[in-house]
Amino acid sequence: MNLRLDKLLDKLLIDKSQSEQSRLNQLQSERSQPGRMQSNQLQSERLQSGLSQPDQLQLERSHLGRMQSNQLQLDKKLLLAPMAGVNDPIFRSICKRFGAFLTYSEMISAKGLEYGSAKTFNMLSYEENEPPLAVQLFGKDPKSLAEQAFQLEQKLADSLALIDINMACPARKLISKGEGAALLKQPQLAARIISDVVNATTKPVTIKIRKGFNVNDDVAVQFAQIAQECGAAAVAIHGRSAAQMYHGRADREVVRVLKHSVSIPVIATGDVFSSEDIRSYLQDYNADAIMIARGAQGNPWIFAGLKPTFEQRIKIAREHTLRLANLMPRRLSSMRKHISWYLKGMPDASAIRKAVNSCVLLSDYEKFFLQIKAGLGQ
Repeated sequence: MNLRLDKLLDKLLIDKSQSEQSRLNQLQSERSQPGRMQSNQLQSERLQSGLSQPDQLQLERSHLGRMQSNQLQLDKKLLLAPMAGVNDPIFRSICKRFGAFLTYSEMISAKGLEYGSAKTFNMLSYEENEPPLAVQLFGKDPKSLAEQAFQLEQKLADSLALIDINMACPARKLISKGEGAALLKQPQLAARIISDVVNATTKPVTIKIRKGFNVNDDVAVQFAQIAQECGAAAVAIHGRSAAQMYHGRADREVVRVLKHSVSIPVIATGDVFSSEDIRSYLQDYNADAIMIARGAQGNPWIFAGLKPTFEQRIKIAREHTLRLANLMPRRLSSMRKHISWYLKGMPDASAIRKAVNSCVLLSDYEKFFLQIKAGLGQ
């Protein structure tokens, strides 16, 4: 097991060290100087001042704990991937309960945080059992990403596990703005972003990438090495290009290649739908950890290696619905897709999808669950 991953994971379980607190106090002191927040030029100069010191920054991050590798069980290698429109606080809480060691927020726009978007801030909500929470930021402006990374650490403190930078999302709305996977075409900008964010926070900084942007691109090694040189604590790799979206099969061999190319932990993601997929990534390709995305949709049991009964699926789907209605009533409509995922494979699945898609009010969902239970003879 990669020793740095042990230390990274240990950091998620212990209080900030004195060296981290000292560095955080220094950052706070710098920010409190007169005119500090008014001068983007001064801020940029401070952030750039450490670009040539990745080794020093990586050394700081070497004091992350003393967990022995034999203490790291399988459940501590399973992470819930960031998923836009999916990872509401209740879903993350449920996945944590079933064994996800670390859960990620939805993709958070750095500009959205900068502009004070209430919708964006709501994505940072969390349940009592979840912290520490990993937050994934997206954007292309190094100064904005660094500033929001700093602000996130101030607001979330010990509830923040790490900050992940999205360089993998293939969605057109991000690509068209030069964000997400579009950064795979701009290695120099990517390096600047990573360095600036690393210098702005005492928390571990990671990146999530794809194999490349176009179908035949393969920039994974280049970007993993850039991340390591700039002080990133780990790299998550999805073995498809952005152009492939989710078509075809994820290339798992790229995980093994990265393991031979960098010393920081390599987190595997892409096509993780079963315990066998998890075993393969860990044992056959030597991944340090697994980030589960679509395989967790409607299936938080994947983190426990369990196959739920229909009754258990209904129970968790209803719990998710009731808790989300209480916490975020405006997001209740998102339960239509969650429930469809939870109940996938049940008898009359098409009729179930049609029925749940007609739900609007919480009372509609309650009637829906009563009908489903009646159908199962409960």
